[in-house]
Parts: sequence; structure tokens; C-alpha cells
Amino acid sequence: MNHTPDLSLSRRGLIRTGAGATLAALGLGAGAQSASAAVTATKRFDLTEPSYDLFRSKDTHGARVQQSFSFDWENKFLFVATKRTGSTETDGDLCINKMDFDGNYISYMHLDGFGHGVAFAAVPSGSGTDLWIECARNPDTGYGTALTPVRYTAGTTLSSPAASAAYRPISGALEYTCSVDPVYQRMIVRYHTSAGKRIAVYPLSDFQTGNIGSPLVDFKQPTIDGTAQGYALYGSYMYFLTGDHYPGDGTPVGDGNTYVTSIDINTGTVKQGPTLTKAGSTLTWREPEGLAIYRTDAGEARLFIGFATGEEGDRRSSIFYKNALI
Repeated sequence: MNHTPDLSLSRRGLIRTGAGATLAALGLGAGAQSASAAVTATKRFDLTEPSYDLFRSKDTHGARVQQSFSFDWENKFLFVATKRTGSTETDGDLCINKMDFDGNYISYMHLDGFGHGVAFAAVPSGSGTDLWIECARNPDTGYGTALTPVRYTAGTTLSSPAASAAYRPISGALEYTCSVDPVYQRMIVRYHTSAGKRIAVYPLSDFQTGNIGSPLVDFKQPTIDGTAQGYALYGSYMYFLTGDHYPGDGTPVGDGNTYVTSIDINTGTVKQGPTLTKAGSTLTWREPEGLAIYRTDAGEARLFIGFATGEEGDRRSSIFYKNALI
């Protein structure tokens, strides 16, 4: 059934490259435990409830798979990051597609040398949108080593800034991505250290002002089996997407292996899942790619799950959502 939604400061100091000692002094660098502040407990999405269509098999500017997506919740646009046609896996070249909520393609922007695109945040800024996204890709992995805001500008190509000109708010972090919670106005950052993956959550205002200070919480990502394909934040819970393309060599038969897991960010422990999702199970070639949060004008919060679908050489975007809170 196709349901189309009516998708209608402080003591914090400026933390850029070279200023990470501030967070290290607070005990929030690599290997740190949870920050002292806690996030007020909220409801969470019930991952066992059904999923509904936003849209299926919509064209993007390029023919390659989508990586992630994010909603500008004020200007009412959807931004989908896809891999650039002709670029290698480690080039870090992305195409940002601007779309409406029916999945109709509007325009594109190219970002060269930014990163892999596992997650990013579309943050409204007046009548425009600032994309907070990884940048300064590691040439060995293709993943970004810093975060930067990019003003979406249709039809343009932007080369990545150097890491020294971007934001690296966690001392000792090697790679970064981020995602926005538009309901509770927070930014979640997933970062890599020599000890593994960690999660930090900040007030969104820190990023809007450029004064990124100490996170509200900071914890080690719990062990979750499967290929990481995206994450999102709603209130006091993080949602984590894993899985591989199906059908295909080496992937399970039947319903595929796309799972969603909820994590309590105050404890850093799994709350529900991993829970198998069958959203879009009848699509041709289905690979989980991205999670995002949006609240409709009627006040309904939704957890959106993205898939790259379609035949090779003509990959499409398909997005579904869950809306049951407990």
C-alpha cells in the first residue's frame, strides 16, 4: 500500500583542526566514556511494525547507487547522495540530488573528493539548505576525515576543502559522518578511532553557529553484525541500518538481510533488534542505503529507510518509512 506523507550560545568554543585538545581535556577524545550530560528519554520507533512507501524506483541524476539521504524539513526538499558516474570507490566523488517528496528529480550538485556518503545532514538555512557532510576523503578508503557545511547550489561542482579548513570536533578521530534529528534538533556524529567506531551527539545549534563544543553523549558503538549502511537519530535513540544487496552472489535467499537496530544513546546499548525489514522486498536488486528522520506537518514522526534499486547501469532510489512509536 502506497502512503504518501504530507512532508510538509554558550561556553562552547570553536573546534576546528588543531583545536581538538579542548575535547581531549574534557575526556571526550578517542576511547572516552559517555559524557556526563544525558539526553532526556523519549519514545522510540517499533521496528517490528510495518513499513510504508514514500516512493519506489525514482530516477536520480546519475546511474549509480544512492548512498544516503536527508530531508530539509523547513523548505520541504529531499536530498539524495549517489556515487558519481565514472569515479572509483576511493575517489570520494558524490552527486547530491535535490528531489521533491514524491521522488521527482529537481537538480544536482557534484562534490569531488568528499567521501563515501554513508550519512549526511540537510539543514535548512533561510530559503536554502546547508549540507553538513564528510570531506577531505582518505585516499586509501574513500571515507571523509572531517566535516564541513556545503551550501547546496544547483548545477555546480565543488572540490573538497582540506581537513585543515574543515571541522574535526573529536580529538584522535580518523573519519567522520553525521546525521540530523530535525525533531529534537540534534546532530549525531559517527566517528572512527584506532579503537573502533564511536558515536557523539550534539545540539544542532553547535553546527549552525560553528561553535562545536562538548557532546551531550559519547559512547562506543555496540557490536552489530552486517554491513553498515546508514544511521539516524530520533530523541534518545539511534537507529542503525545493515545489510547487503539482494538478490546477488553471497547474499541470503528469501527476504534478504536488511536489518534495523535501535540503540539507547544514554547507555550505548541495543534496545531493539537487529530486526529484519521486508520493505521493498519485491523490488529488482535491493540494497539498503540510508536512514533519515522527518516529522510531517500533522506531527507524525517517521523513520525513513532507503534502498538502491533497479538494474545495473540504471539504479533507482526507493524510500520507505515506519511511523509506530512506543
